[in-house]
Amino acid sequence: MSPTSEPRVIVIGGGPAGTTAATLIAQRGYKVQLFERETFPRYHIGESLIPQTYWVMKRLNMLDKMKGSHFVRKYSVQFVGSSGRLSEPFYFLDHKPHESSQTWQVQRSEFDQKMMENAVEHGVDVHQGMRVLEVLFEGQRAVGVRLQDEATGAERIERADVIVDASGQSSLIMGKLGLREWDPSLKKAAVWTYWEGAWRDTGRDEGATVVLQIQGKAGWFWYIPLHDNIVSVGAVADYGYLFKNRDTKDFETIYHAEVDKCPAVKERISIGKRVEPYRAAKEYSYRAKQAAGDGWVLVGDAFGFLDPLYSSGVLLALKSGELAADAVCEGLAKGDTSGAQLGVWEADYVRGMERMRSLVCAYYAGFSFGKFVAKHPHRKGDITDLLIGDLFRPELDETLGLINEALSIPAMAEVG
Repeated sequence: MSPTSEPRVIVIGGGPAGTTAATLIAQRGYKVQLFERETFPRYHIGESLIPQTYWVMKRLNMLDKMKGSHFVRKYSVQFVGSSGRLSEPFYFLDHKPHESSQTWQVQRSEFDQKMMENAVEHGVDVHQGMRVLEVLFEGQRAVGVRLQDEATGAERIERADVIVDASGQSSLIMGKLGLREWDPSLKKAAVWTYWEGAWRDTGRDEGATVVLQIQGKAGWFWYIPLHDNIVSVGAVADYGYLFKNRDTKDFETIYHAEVDKCPAVKERISIGKRVEPYRAAKEYSYRAKQAAGDGWVLVGDAFGFLDPLYSSGVLLALKSGELAADAVCEGLAKGDTSGAQLGVWEADYVRGMERMRSLVCAYYAGFSFGKFVAKHPHRKGDITDLLIGDLFRPELDETLGLINEALSIPAMAEVG
């Protein structure tokens, strides 16, 4: 059938996954309603993009907006060992001389606002300040949502042919159907804040994401330079290490205890001034048992969250939103909104997610980029591909196999 004002798609959540799915479906002429509980702009963690986001943003017509923004340009990722030694940076442009190899460090409040405005420009009917109380089912099929206006408290029901759940880590459908599976290996937590006037590199290293290992390899810090002279700095480690068996649960005290164990971070922030509260996230690595069912599909954090290492979060949000949107449009065109159709992308996506997970687990197991590249210099390109986010190529499995074999990394259970 040709796209018309019907059938309708409802998207729950206005983050990158939700706006990506909504925009791409609306581009095909289908009526899309997006409901977001908060009113943008709003705070969100996850500031560092990786280069493969370029291709989805191109489809979204977001590239000109990004190029014209004041977001810091990012050309590389760098690693600092627990001894304070900086390894050889991974420069994306040196590996792939294309404009897609330059990406951005973003303030998510501004980036997500731009994505929301872009969705509206493409015909998405966006409603902010609208809380989805539940997804309605008839038998096994999702058929609509029950909403509440956050300002007035008024409730109403909206029906649709497809529900795209992009409601984040509190995923409505994941919770309703009991689909969440916690990662058996990545039981991590994070504590972070923001600094103004902290140390910044220069030249093409000015926008680099820096990963700095804590002494004793107990965890690591991210160091992400943003615009307006702000730097995002956070510590990641095992949940038990960060938040159990301590004399305090105070985020500030825990944060600075880890800063003291990472002299490279302590020196960098010593010249800065803290400008935001200390925040924390606990035990956040999980995945759903399935990505779709009859009339519904999960995208972004509503399907799963991996780890902040390597900054894959926004890429996975955009990529899952893109793949789900294509499956929804194909299904609507042929009158098939079954779980099999709406989740046709799941297996390949999970394999890509698992490739990034393998590299994450390798780091926590003591993987050294420098030693690996010295031993296998012809594999540096594959490692750079993974850091870029080029996750969906089976050719990378040979390199990951060499890493996993040496470190005995367990896989998550198969999904789907």
